[in-house]
Amino acid sequence: MKFNSVVLLSLTSPCLGKIAAAKPQMGWNSWNTFKANINESIIKPTAETLVSSGLAKAGYEYLILDEGWQALTRDGNGRQQANATKFPSGIPALADYVHKLGLKIGIYSDAGIYDCDFFPGSWGNEELDADTYASWDIDYLKYDNCGGFQAGTQSPGERFSIMGNALKNTGRDILYSLCQWGNQFPWFWADQLSDSYRMSGDITSSFAKDNSGVCKTAYCLNTGYAGVSVLTMIRKMRELSGFQSPGSWADMDMLEIGTGTMTEYEEQTHFSFWAALKSPLIIGADITKISNTSLGILLNKEIIAINQDDAGVAVTYLPALSSEGSIQIWAGPLSAGSFGHVVLALNEGGNATSITIPWSGIPELQNSTRASYKVRDVWAAKDLGTIQTGITLLNVSSHQTKVLIVSRA
Repeated sequence: MKFNSVVLLSLTSPCLGKIAAAKPQMGWNSWNTFKANINESIIKPTAETLVSSGLAKAGYEYLILDEGWQALTRDGNGRQQANATKFPSGIPALADYVHKLGLKIGIYSDAGIYDCDFFPGSWGNEELDADTYASWDIDYLKYDNCGGFQAGTQSPGERFSIMGNALKNTGRDILYSLCQWGNQFPWFWADQLSDSYRMSGDITSSFAKDNSGVCKTAYCLNTGYAGVSVLTMIRKMRELSGFQSPGSWADMDMLEIGTGTMTEYEEQTHFSFWAALKSPLIIGADITKISNTSLGILLNKEIIAINQDDAGVAVTYLPALSSEGSIQIWAGPLSAGSFGHVVLALNEGGNATSITIPWSGIPELQNSTRASYKVRDVWAAKDLGTIQTGITLLNVSSHQTKVLIVSRA
């Protein structure tokens, strides 16, 4: 039998640029709040707050500098360099400061000649830039797709794999996070070369309202690049949750919790679905000014445990139990204990309602000989006891999600 050489290479070559993240990464990124207007006086207090607030202890270990850290030109040796006004101490000194706090540090670049704000991208300089990041003790690279002028002649898989190879060849473990906005359906190829990949255009700080032109599904090429609401991002994952697996995660973009645009129930729903769908949990708010309510949501240990569960299985949308535009029911298995499932029940409508979930409607429970299960309401932090046949959740508020852990009685 004669094998195609490309296929044979894909079967035998190790994954590129990956540290094979067994669980979705957690951390903080500067973009949502500060855009490109970042500097040392923002980043250092944020790093300190990650520690003092308890976020680092809860698992938010990466502090990521997004776009805006660079000078407009490379240095005399052709290397990317920090903006000396914004970062007078330099990136190596900042990395050392962050590491001494017990955190890891991330940085941003682009698979084009320029990044989105026309700072130098890494196209054609991948090995040089990867070596630079390694020499600075960088732990994480967010790699964007603006300025991808070679996109017409080279596929995203080819362009992003070049940096993946370069990172691997540095010998340093650098988590490789792609930011290609769901372009070219990365769930089919990005797991071969990265630790996470964006499955959609940029999120906006809105629970239900998209910007104009946003596509509601995952399979619509690049229609509606930016301005995706929380509800639409969840809708897109109906088609993609089955692709989630340890080693490379579909990234639903940064969390908008704490930006002051959502109710408490909406922020709970946002966090619940990002966690249960196994998206990376990257905070986008200014945590030095975040409310106690929003901080409490981000620190909820039981929701974080769902995201970091050893099985790495995302919940699945259950259309037979759901009603479009009204009720969404999702469920999936957990590895913790002898048996466990997580069930999400979202009231998408505008008024409070009751939601009934029969155990027979959850695929993994359909063939079970058990008729009753122990149930815990996670957000209420309350054990509901042993419940037979199914459960009716009373008075679920608009945009509220009930998160249930269902286990053997």
